[in-house]
Amino acid sequence: MAPTPSKGPQLRRVATSSYLGTTIEYYDFLLYATAAALVFSKVFFADLSPSWGTIVALATLAVGYVARFAGAIIFGHFGDRLGRKAVLVTTMVIMGVTSGIIGLLPGSEQIGHAAPLLLVVLRILQGLAVGGEFGGAVLMTSEHAGTKRRGLASSATAMGAATGAVLATGAMTLVAQLPEDQLLTWGWRIPFLVSFLLVGVGLYCRLRVAESPVFLARREEHQPAGTPIVTLLRTHPTTVLKSTCFLLGATVGQGVFAIFVMSYAPTIGYAHSTAISAVLISTLIGLVATPLYASLSDRIGRRPVVAGGTIFMAALAYPAFLLINSGSVGLFMLAVAAVLVLAMTPVVAVAPVMLSELFPTQIRYTGVSTAYQLAHLMAGFTPLIAASLLAAVGGGTNTGLISAFVLVISLLSTLAVWWTPETRARDLTDLKGDESRSEHPEAVPST
Repeated sequence: MAPTPSKGPQLRRVATSSYLGTTIEYYDFLLYATAAALVFSKVFFADLSPSWGTIVALATLAVGYVARFAGAIIFGHFGDRLGRKAVLVTTMVIMGVTSGIIGLLPGSEQIGHAAPLLLVVLRILQGLAVGGEFGGAVLMTSEHAGTKRRGLASSATAMGAATGAVLATGAMTLVAQLPEDQLLTWGWRIPFLVSFLLVGVGLYCRLRVAESPVFLARREEHQPAGTPIVTLLRTHPTTVLKSTCFLLGATVGQGVFAIFVMSYAPTIGYAHSTAISAVLISTLIGLVATPLYASLSDRIGRRPVVAGGTIFMAALAYPAFLLINSGSVGLFMLAVAAVLVLAMTPVVAVAPVMLSELFPTQIRYTGVSTAYQLAHLMAGFTPLIAASLLAAVGGGTNTGLISAFVLVISLLSTLAVWWTPETRARDLTDLKGDESRSEHPEAVPST
């Protein structure tokens, strides 16, 4: 018997819970990135030279992205076996407590080499938690919602990630106004300590929502055998590949035009505040546009909206850098906004629901989490790739290789969308998924 979709107050409660939960998780995860660039080299790596301290502090960021992928597999397993809600509560507690402890952690001057070691351990725990968060938050909304508004409901997760990014950047920007001695002793700790409060708010919301009706129905009717990640890779390898690839254009574009550009802009004459403002303003506009793109996908289908984003990313790869390299603050902001709002946001807005509809119920948590975190693992290394490409041609404004890199990845994403079937009308109680359907084309709704 098919489960009844949630309506009215319950669906709004689920969407709100996913939005707030993802906001808190990404606030904590991205707060670390800003603090690593701003203060960690002086607090936890004080025995190194300033340049090496910064390099090592930023290198710990990559640890978090690798841990995200591990978290996707670990928590995906339990999400498919025990339920979405239990895992989401667990990941929130881990993230909130871990981030709060970072705010209490003594520096290297107090406890020596134990300080950076503990910092890395806590960063790994952060990565594990956020790796398990996204898939569960997506499924709680998509599996509660009816077919007609599933995209709009699922966009709450994408909105939460963007909100968390804005809050993390804003929080560290505020405390950075303090005198340096106060910033390094206690100022930077305040945003992390706020996590103890945020986790309480998030838990209150999460504990009030019901478990996914789709998961409950299928658990009663079908007890899956084997390990979810093994089953996923054995039965749906092509779906994992396509799902990861259609996300790559957006994640790489974000890595170049929202992260790399922060360090690139000052080298060609822009104030650092210009880059921060451009990314913040564009993220806020994208936040507003996210439910609009998701709602559009409910009307015309997932593929057209996602393909539009990947094609825009390819089309803007060269023109965006021409505007950035012009020296005009207005054109710089226009370029960043065009990429993040017109090219990245359509993909990010629709990815949650599209991923949910590509995988069968019994391995859906693992499938969604694995594909999403694989794509973002690439994003974690994109700023380094961009910096290396720039250095290879002598620096300056020689950004042709970076544009070519973005173009190639975006075209790959467009091809992946082309080979992915339309999923808007999929029944989420389906136990077969995309690759089983490929043997029976008539089962796939036409676009």
